[in-house]
Amino acid sequence: MPVNLLASDSWLAPLYRQMALFIPMNQLPELIVSTLAFALVGILLFAIAFWIIVKVSPFSIRKEIEDDQNIALGIVIASVIIGIALIVAAAVHG
Repeated sequence: MPVNLLASDSWLAPLYRQMALFIPMNQLPELIVSTLAFALVGILLFAIAFWIIVKVSPFSIRKEIEDDQNIALGIVIASVIIGIALIVAAAVHG
């Protein structure tokens, strides 16, 4: 009769739960490709959103943030970046 090492009453059960956090080596290339794909999509979305903000605004974004030190504009652009990051993170998480 084979011994079931994955049984919950086994003394190895906590060790198997910790080992479940590790990634098998045969899945590593697929995970790297998907990570790079999502990173590329995230950077592309960020660039598009920033380009739209620059084109829509009636003033120079660079001048307002760097020269005039417009904190409110910096907060708006930061909130757009965080919003895009949340969308990409939700897409990655599934």
